[in-house]
Amino acid sequence: DPNEDTEWNDVLRNFGILPPKEKPKDEIEEMVLRLQKEAEKPYERMNLKELKEAEDDFDEADMKAIEMYRQQRLQEWKCLQRRQKYGELREISGEQYVKEVTNAPEDVWVIIHLYRSSIPMCLLVNQHLGLLARKFPEAKFVKAVVNSCIQNYYDRCLPTIFVYKTGQIKGRFIGVAECGGINLKVEELEWKLAEVGAIKTDLEENPKKDIMDMMTFSMQNISVRKDTNTKCSDVMKPNIT
Repeated sequence: DPNEDTEWNDVLRNFGILPPKEKPKDEIEEMVLRLQKEAEKPYERMNLKELKEAEDDFDEADMKAIEMYRQQRLQEWKCLQRRQKYGELREISGEQYVKEVTNAPEDVWVIIHLYRSSIPMCLLVNQHLGLLARKFPEAKFVKAVVNSCIQNYYDRCLPTIFVYKTGQIKGRFIGVAECGGINLKVEELEWKLAEVGAIKTDLEENPKKDIMDMMTFSMQNISVRKDTNTKCSDVMKPNIT
């Protein structure tokens, strides 16, 4: 008998001829597993449809627990739907600004990029935002040609990124310097958006900036900053038709 506890069988097991002897299960372990199985409610394994069909099989106490469980599952389902709803950088027009941005759900962060395709920095920002939209599908990323939203907007103010929550602007990055410079990396833009609360980044620290990039734009920023802020503020409000 291979399960017999003999010295010969032990020798055979040592040489791999017989499989290791099964250890008897601990009685306490078996009791815990049995109690866990008994404590598990059948509705905890059901989806929303199955819960609805099985309502008549539960008592009043179970029904209260079921209702709480149903609400929990419903919230999980809504969160999943929302995550699947976004996940890409979408193009909108000025006519859609209020609906898509200002009137977005109150618990959704909206990042909108106003751009011109003739400006290389705008194309770079669009590329990075497309990557971030896939990485953070719970946030809403959109872009719009600036002329469709704001007439006579200055090129020096582009790229322009607005960050919205509950219909209010929570963050803004206006112009090349504020957006991070011509050598902007996607991690740097991710950090900027995380600082205003739009996304939850897994970056542990602010990515290091290219020193030459900072030097290139520092003097330019000083010379045009005052003029840029004045002129940009005059046309900041989108012209929604």
